[in-house]
Amino acid sequence: MSDDMRVELGCYGSMFGAQTPNLDALAAAGVRFDRNYCQFPLCNPSRSSFLTNRHPTTTMVLGNRTNFRPAHPDWVSLPQLFKENGYISLRTGKIFHDIYDDPKAWTVGGGAPLRDGGAGGQAMTIPRPAPDTLQPEPSEKLRVVGHANEHEPDFRSATAATQYVLPALAQDSAQAAHSDRLIVLDGDGEGHPDYQTADTAIRYLRDHKDEQFFIGCGFVKPHSPPCAPRKFLDRYDPAKLKLTPDFAAWPTVPPGFPSAAIRRHNADLFIGRGASEAEAQEVIRAYIASISFADWNLGRVVAELDRLGLRDNTIIVFIVDHGYQLGEKGKWSKAGSLFEMGTRVPLMIAAPGLAGNGRTCYRTVQSIDLYSTLAELCGLPLPAGGEGTSLTPLLRDPGAEWGQPAYSVWSEDGRTLHGVAVRNEKWRYVEYGRDGANGAMLFDVHADPLEMTNLAYDPAHASVCSELSALTRAYASRLGPTQA
Repeated sequence: MSDDMRVELGCYGSMFGAQTPNLDALAAAGVRFDRNYCQFPLCNPSRSSFLTNRHPTTTMVLGNRTNFRPAHPDWVSLPQLFKENGYISLRTGKIFHDIYDDPKAWTVGGGAPLRDGGAGGQAMTIPRPAPDTLQPEPSEKLRVVGHANEHEPDFRSATAATQYVLPALAQDSAQAAHSDRLIVLDGDGEGHPDYQTADTAIRYLRDHKDEQFFIGCGFVKPHSPPCAPRKFLDRYDPAKLKLTPDFAAWPTVPPGFPSAAIRRHNADLFIGRGASEAEAQEVIRAYIASISFADWNLGRVVAELDRLGLRDNTIIVFIVDHGYQLGEKGKWSKAGSLFEMGTRVPLMIAAPGLAGNGRTCYRTVQSIDLYSTLAELCGLPLPAGGEGTSLTPLLRDPGAEWGQPAYSVWSEDGRTLHGVAVRNEKWRYVEYGRDGANGAMLFDVHADPLEMTNLAYDPAHASVCSELSALTRAYASRLGPTQA
């Protein structure tokens, strides 16, 4: 797994030219799902959903502060399913949301992962910018040793790194101190948790090569703060990164869009401050360098699996918890994004001997479908109550008929649904508020891939909106009771 990684990979036609040779090779070896959607654009709800085979409307995990396990002691999580069927279940890095690891899931490696605030220790004091003033490109440097962050692993044993702190407004300064930074790791990033996660996965492969194993290998990059060794940053020239046509300095609701579509404040980067074009290019450079760093570490693990001769009887899956916006409409986060870039995520499955290997599947699928898929491929009994659909027909024939839409939701309060999105093979439709009381969006995903024009209020598309609205409302009606 990786965290906060949108479809900014070479094999997905990265708009910013991200170099991901190891993920590209994995995609070429298996089936790459071009249109896979997470069920919630936030770490804990997304992971809780696909790791339990239940939609967020069933888990009622609608934020980062709800643990599915106390309310559902009888549910069988994905790694637990393998553990209870004769596999040794091993975790390294972030699989479940890090503060809520599932104690029933792992034979080895359970508990809180290494925490990564990126780097830090000392805070840099930077004058507060005026709310309507864009700050110049930061140029000061600070040597750091390790900051804790409630959302991310912390590497306290890290080698020194260089940190560029982006100024934040006072009300957001606490979160900005952890996330709103660009960090250059020394060497190959040996002190960073992602490097250590790969090392642990390699050790697991060596130690358990003769057993049935399920290994959860979770990288945290490119989650903010973006971190990478210098060699990955040097691959990219920020001046050559072309910003999207809807780039904005601040979170901006375009004309014809409902105000509920864009949160007023960014949650991850450019917190409480505007982004100049030059700063945006620097941050995008750091983000895609972080992706290259994650790709490199994943490559180390797959190379060891190949060295041990395990490729022919091992299923390799790569999946991400949710997407991300990189300045589109002024948004630098995943939180609240029911746009394509917030919910579309990489998924590739390389299962030995399946006819679809080496091809791309363009059917609309959901992350929740992974549980049933792996259970079927490995011949494991599927626990009752699951809500995903096995993707094995598409692994055998990526062009097979499918016809199932994908759903994603967002909640601001952890109890009610702020918005519901449905995606089929032609349209993305979103309703905000109960029965669309706070507006709607409709996009023709082929004619308008950047989602520049909202068609929801065009009379010519009334019938389409009516049909998709019924789907979103039926989905919202499944919302269960709020957990205590």
